[in-house]
Amino acid sequence: MDRIGIVIVAHNSGREIGRCLDSLPAGIETVVVDNASGDGTRQEVMKRPAARLIANPWNRGFAAAANQGIDALDCDLALLLNPDVELVSGLDSLAAQCAREGVAAAGGRLLGADGRTQAGFMVRRLPTPLTLAFEILGLNRLWPGNPVNRRYRCFDFDPDAEASVEQPAGALLMIRRDVWRQLGGFDESFYPVWFEDVDFAKRVAMAGYSMRYTPLAVAKHSGAHSVSQLPRSTKDRHWYGNLLKYTVRHFARGGVVAVCASLVLGSVPRAVFALLQERRLEAISSYVRIMRQAGSLVFSGKRRNAHIASAVAVE
Repeated sequence: MDRIGIVIVAHNSGREIGRCLDSLPAGIETVVVDNASGDGTRQEVMKRPAARLIANPWNRGFAAAANQGIDALDCDLALLLNPDVELVSGLDSLAAQCAREGVAAAGGRLLGADGRTQAGFMVRRLPTPLTLAFEILGLNRLWPGNPVNRRYRCFDFDPDAEASVEQPAGALLMIRRDVWRQLGGFDESFYPVWFEDVDFAKRVAMAGYSMRYTPLAVAKHSGAHSVSQLPRSTKDRHWYGNLLKYTVRHFARGGVVAVCASLVLGSVPRAVFALLQERRLEAISSYVRIMRQAGSLVFSGKRRNAHIASAVAVE
C-alpha cells in the first residue's frame, strides 16, 4: 500500500485543473472525481494519464465526490486538493504531521495570486453561534477587525510556525484514511458544497483527535472558481441551508435560536439587493425560503429541526 494518494474534486474546472495536475509529484496515486462538468475538465484530465478519472454522470456534491475519491485510493493518507491549487512543496511535511499521535489531518500554507499568505482562510477556528451571527449580519465584512472575527479567522495566527489548529482549509488537507473511515467520511447531506469540511473538523475534535498546520507544505490557491459561476441567490440558498444544518447538529437550543434570528434579520436586505440586481421576483424566493425555514427551526423540537435543516440545504 502506498503511503500518500491525492484526491481532486472537480466541477467545471477546465481552466484550472491542468495546472493543478502538472504541479503534482510524479509517482503518487491521483484520482480526479468530476461532478458532471460541462466544460473541458475531463479532457484536461485525460491528457494526463497519470491521473485516474472518475466521471460522475450528475453533480453528486463535493462531500460525496471526496468520499468517492478517498475510498478509491490504496494508501494510508489522502491529500484532498482543490483543482485551483498548485502544489509547491510539502507532502512529506504533511505526512509527518499526520504521523503524530492523535492527529487526524494536517493542512499547510496557501498563497494567493499576489504571493501572500491567505490569512483568514487557510486556518480558522470552529464557528460558534456568535461567529455565525456576525457572518450572517455582515458585521465581519463591515468591521473585519472585530474581536469575534479576529478569533474565528485566526488573525492572531503565526503562519511561520507549526501548530495544532481547529479547522485547516479543505483546499489543501491531508487526512488519515483510518480516521476518515472511523468518522464515516464527509457528510454527503451537505450539498452541493459548504460546511462539509467544518462538520468533519468538528467531528474530528469530538472524537478526540486533533488537526495540525505546517508552514512547510505550500500551495498556490486562486479560490472559488466553481461557486463563482452560480447566481448569488443560489449560492446563498445553499450556503445558508448548510449553515442551518451545521447549527442544528452542533449547537444547543440557545445557539440555534440566535443563529436563526440573525438569519431572518440578515436575509431581508439580501433579498432586496437580489431583487435590484437580478430584477426579477424569483431572485428573492431563496431568501423567503431561508427565512421561513429559520423561523420554523426556532419553534420546532430538536428532531424536527434536523429534518427542516436537511430539507432547506438541498432544496
